[in-house]
Amino acid sequence: MLATKRPTESMEKVMNPAAPRKKWQIVDGVLMLDKPGGMTSNGALQAARRLHSAAKAGHTGTLDPMATGLLPVLFGEATKFSHMLLDADKTYRATLCLGINTSTADAEGEVIRERDVTCSEADIHAACARFLGAIEQVPPMYSALKHQGRALYDYARQGVEIEREARAVTIHELAIERVDLGDVPEVVIRVRCSKGTYIRTLAEDIGEVLGCGAHLTALRRLATGPLSLESAVTLEALGEMEEGARVARLLAPDSLLAHLPRLTLDGALEARFSHGNAVSCAGMAAVPRGEVRVYGTVFMGLGRVDDDGMLRAIRLVSTLHPGEAADI
Repeated sequence: MLATKRPTESMEKVMNPAAPRKKWQIVDGVLMLDKPGGMTSNGALQAARRLHSAAKAGHTGTLDPMATGLLPVLFGEATKFSHMLLDADKTYRATLCLGINTSTADAEGEVIRERDVTCSEADIHAACARFLGAIEQVPPMYSALKHQGRALYDYARQGVEIEREARAVTIHELAIERVDLGDVPEVVIRVRCSKGTYIRTLAEDIGEVLGCGAHLTALRRLATGPLSLESAVTLEALGEMEEGARVARLLAPDSLLAHLPRLTLDGALEARFSHGNAVSCAGMAAVPRGEVRVYGTVFMGLGRVDDDGMLRAIRLVSTLHPGEAADI
């Protein structure tokens, strides 16, 4: 089992749902949060939401309680573009303990098998290379996937095994950062993978190829799509900030669409599009086809230019102003 760091006084205040708060506010933006270990993703989300008094919030891809690292939290209008990050590639640093299998494939489970570790460093490099590219994974029982309306981990805790179909995922990069074949054999890897990849399952599968088994002892998310952990803030640091400093940490909602071409409308076209009506791009220079981020005097939302040259709305942002009180 991993030791969980005792929360500091400021963290306990942040994590306390009974703590007094201001009235919920309309807050729009993206918080780059460094999730602590020992906390669920939803717990981290709710703590960040309380700190910002945000009326609406969501996150973009669950991290296990044991895992740490980047958890982008979306507030207000930014939640309309969550699919951009849910579908994005993720990058992790993972520590594998060789020679031991656990019931959950990570350090939070019970030891179910131990084997001698006789592999060499060259064997480890060869085993990891086998998982590059398109592979299939069987989702672990200890996961939030649903079966007949219940999460698989509910069945697992009752000792019930549910048959799961293998899923196609892609491992874009798998680099070995450290190998230690001493008394506690460990391998540290860096993985960039497609959505839906279970790093716990990857660790377990690498261990089986090596013939000794393995489980995950640490996992840290380094990036989600173009967003990097380097610009993230911890809940503890966020809780110690003044309100203005917390607001300054938020990225604008259109930062989630920065990879898309920009299209600017004016006059009547802006007014029509703001009401959800399709507008013609005839006469505009070099208009791209496909998804675009649309602006008028301000950011308006996500649109798509079809082959007929018409711009159609996919997601429009609200005209309510950040800081207004929300009645929820």
